[in-house]
Amino acid sequence: MNRSEGLVQRKNAAQASSNVYKSDEVANESDDDKSGTAAAEKDEVEDLDSKEARLTLMEEVLLLGLKDKEGYTSFWNDCLSSGLRGCIIAELALKGRIELEKTGMRRRSLLNRKIKCKSDVLTGDVLLDEALKHIKETNPPETTQSWIEYLSGETWNPMKLRYQLRNVRERLAKNLVEKGVCTTEKQNFVLFDMTTHPLNDKSIKSKLVKKVQDSVLSRWTNDVHRMDRRMLMLIYLSHVSDVLENAFAPLSDDDYEIAMKRVRYMLDLDPEQEAQREGTNELLWAIIAALSK
Repeated sequence: MNRSEGLVQRKNAAQASSNVYKSDEVANESDDDKSGTAAAEKDEVEDLDSKEARLTLMEEVLLLGLKDKEGYTSFWNDCLSSGLRGCIIAELALKGRIELEKTGMRRRSLLNRKIKCKSDVLTGDVLLDEALKHIKETNPPETTQSWIEYLSGETWNPMKLRYQLRNVRERLAKNLVEKGVCTTEKQNFVLFDMTTHPLNDKSIKSKLVKKVQDSVLSRWTNDVHRMDRRMLMLIYLSHVSDVLENAFAPLSDDDYEIAMKRVRYMLDLDPEQEAQREGTNELLWAIIAALSK
């Protein structure tokens, strides 16, 4: 083989190699386009989710208690105040801001253990951050039941009244208005005028009600520790706040009976025993123990 033939073969080989590289490059670009498209679709879905109102536990409980058209809670509900304060402590626990102190060698009951500040990073919610500030600055620490009493103002200790969170329902209703869930109106009740918050977007409450119903019907598990912790607390705190019945009212008689039977099963659980399960959040069960007394 002469020199010119060798040059031709090397040229052809280089060209072939270049073609292979280009085809791989095109394939990679195609894969990148696909992954980029998938990422874009995922971002779009997340963006849509972020636009939907994300409610805190206390906002969800209040929303379940609000009358759709009238825009106010029942005048006879005297349980909502302490229930909403339980929601605040539960929300802080779920966000990893507070925890129960360690039990040590001598096991103590949940109601005798103090709440400690685990992280003082602000949550961005005014009510939560206000409660977190109180818990962080209090020395010595207080128990779960004490904090529910302090935050609701239901304490006999005048030195602790400064911890009370005031106008909680009004502030939560304002949050719901800002999130587009409710609107603001004035209603006349003969002797006085009252600001009310009728539903503006019924779909959000419908989704919430459906989520609560599904948790004890189609998505029910016989082990509460397999339930989503947030949903577990929503059911307990809605019951304590006397608004859970509103979520079950639209059910058929058979489904209602099944739902209530499963809720009663949850309410009959012993918080002390459940808190000993591995991987559980003890503070959540301390809240349940405090509010079920």
